[in-house]
Amino acid sequence: MASKGNSNGPYVYDVKEVKHRGVTTTTIVNTPIFDSLLSDLGTAYRYDVGYVPNGYQHRPDLISNIFYGSPRNWWLLMLVNGISDPNEGFKQNDRILIPKLA
Repeated sequence: MASKGNSNGPYVYDVKEVKHRGVTTTTIVNTPIFDSLLSDLGTAYRYDVGYVPNGYQHRPDLISNIFYGSPRNWWLLMLVNGISDPNEGFKQNDRILIPKLA
């Protein structure tokens, strides 16, 4: 498990703990750094356009693996495409934005 603040991926940013229905979850949502990331999405990245291939619907981890060679950026694909629930998004042949990381 990633240690808070010292890993690759979303925990590189500030984190906070949120309680919901008796369960404590660590998240970056609604932290100042996360909010600034959201406000800069339009200019922070250059994008390629991709399409969700057959068999990859509802699987941002597998889509990330196709475009980045690793499943680690699944959360970025969800973020830039405005998807909060992978079971509702990433349908077969959906047009999606793929942020260029390098």
